Amino acid sequence: MAFENILFDVQDQVALVTINRPKSLNALNPATLEELGEAVRRVRQDDALRILVLTGAGDKAFVAGADISEFPKMNPLQARLFAQKGQDVFFGLEDLPKPVIACVNGFALGGGLELAMSCDFIYASEKAKFGQPEINLGILPGFGGTQRLARLVGRAKAKELCMTGEMIDAATALQLGLVAKVFPAETLLEETLKVAKAMAAKSALALRAIKAVVDRGVDADLKTGCTLEVEAFGLCFASEDAREGALAFLEKRKPQFKGSFTA
Repeated sequence: MAFENILFDVQDQVALVTINRPKSLNALNPATLEELGEAVRRVRQDDALRILVLTGAGDKAFVAGADISEFPKMNPLQARLFAQKGQDVFFGLEDLPKPVIACVNGFALGGGLELAMSCDFIYASEKAKFGQPEINLGILPGFGGTQRLARLVGRAKAKELCMTGEMIDAATALQLGLVAKVFPAETLLEETLKVAKAMAAKSALALRAIKAVVDRGVDADLKTGCTLEVEAFGLCFASEDAREGALAFLEKRKPQFKGSFTA
């Protein structure tokens, strides 16, 4: 697939995917969702790519939402299929066995916030804005916003944000635990890529295990989650990376991890 709505770049084992529709504030239409799904599949299949960073083109928006210009033409079945498409793509992103960082450089509204929440964590510009304003269109979030937001900020706050359509700034998002870190706008991408490249040098197998255990365990009871952790801890010792990490520590040198992902 030739990309028309996104940019796909590789830097030191890090895939940088940029939603590239700045004239529409990087709004998500069906074609863009299709391309994003293909980009995720490429990252999944390429063992040389260790980390995915997702951002938006321009300095105004990460993704300002779904493309509302499509909505007046939709009947209920088409709307359902559109929502399902978005959810399928976002679950593909969430299920990617490699870390995904959302680099939110501006508005992350509606589908944009839903996209960011499908990533493993969010780094944001101090100018970023977040919200689920679908209520103002007479609808509700359709790409998983009601569910992921409640899991990240709590049931009551998620209801408030979805029911009022309130937009919050990066500092508030950080306070709520929605955002992991906030950076000045001019250094956001640089700082995000710095972290991504540092993570890419770590054990790919251990990164994969951490993502899987946290994601699977967070909705389970504590004992089940800890059982998942024990199993993953043991499996890590079947890899050369665990031995290399311990030896490098004892020998006071930088570890050379060789673990790789499978599709």
